[in-house]
Amino acid sequence: MTRRHQLEQALSLLAPTLPQWEKQAALDHAQDSPGLRRGSVQAAAWLSLVALARHHFTDYDALLEDGYSRDAARAIVCGQLNTVLLSWGCRRTVGDDDPAWSADISPSRSSRPE
Repeated sequence: MTRRHQLEQALSLLAPTLPQWEKQAALDHAQDSPGLRRGSVQAAAWLSLVALARHHFTDYDALLEDGYSRDAARAIVCGQLNTVLLSWGCRRTVGDDDPAWSADISPSRSSRPE
């Protein structure tokens, strides 16, 4: 069984209602990302799914462009991100036990330029 097929199976288990276009995008990312090639299939599928949702279905990139730090932008979009993941049938969400998601989200000098 190829790694791509294993990734596809993992994505189907993680997000059973994930639309086909999004599934292909997550598969491509999981397979092509150098940092995900060495990890487990399950970890690569999850991280790819989260990255897809964060970059394509939330305001994350716009917040970065507005000068927010990565941690602040991630904290701000956490609710949006989890809504997307749940809409894809995910039972797992982000933020509950990840300290990066509880970063200070107020636009301050450390998270947003003046």
